[in-house]
Amino acid sequence: MSHSRHLTLTDLAATMALGDRLAAVLVAGDVVCLAGDLGAGKTTLARQVIARMCGIDDAPSPTYTIVQVYETDAAVALWHVDLYRIEAPGELEQLGLDDAFDDAITLIEWPERLEDDLPADRLEISIAITGAGVDTVREARITGFGSWESRVDEF
Repeated sequence: MSHSRHLTLTDLAATMALGDRLAAVLVAGDVVCLAGDLGAGKTTLARQVIARMCGIDDAPSPTYTIVQVYETDAAVALWHVDLYRIEAPGELEQLGLDDAFDDAITLIEWPERLEDDLPADRLEISIAITGAGVDTVREARITGFGSWESRVDEF
């Protein structure tokens, strides 16, 4: 079962505002899956959450390191995970994501690489680029699974 809603992100400010609203509701154990094509805005959204929760305005993308861990203002670890370079599910075992899923806030780019290992309780934000040129906007589909079903409308 799941609960979804859609948002139109007309510009960078709208994406940042979504990140601010998301940061305001995240707690230990929350998993947020960020899906979309290259350039859709996944990292921009994650960086805004990190800025709000950790006070780091220029967080690096974990494309090459795969995982970046931050301490939030609430003393909860925030994991920013980018699975783009993961080629086989066996590579995931070394990352320790199960521990993060239990105790940290986890933001995952390219979550489809986890295949069947996605936690049942998760928020999925899928971002698609629509339009072209000055008419380019992003459409975000926000879907809550498990405990997130009742929380989707919080932000």
